[in-house]
Amino acid sequence: MKGFTDDWPDDADGGVFRNLAADAFDFSKKYSVDYNVDFASWPPPAAGVELLRTLYGELGLYPPDEHGDGYVQFQILGKVSYEGVTSVQRQATAAMSQFGGACESWGVMH
Repeated sequence: MKGFTDDWPDDADGGVFRNLAADAFDFSKKYSVDYNVDFASWPPPAAGVELLRTLYGELGLYPPDEHGDGYVQFQILGKVSYEGVTSVQRQATAAMSQFGGACESWGVMH
């Protein structure tokens, strides 16, 4: 994978990709990627939740607790790439901005 990390920008997402590569993540396989949408207030607007459901299917709603603010989570199955992950984040944020939401975090189990 030498040179592979050169394509990842020096930002939070690029850092996650470098960590995955260091952990011998197999980028050739498909994984379920979790995307978290944070909202300015809880509960999120019903119209925003419905739009997310229309765009991404099944959702998980995680209300605020002692560990942090609440969020809505959706998953997408596919190969994990920087452009793919950041594109989904941009699209979800654009769709949720009118509802006070933004998608700025994601994760993948491997």
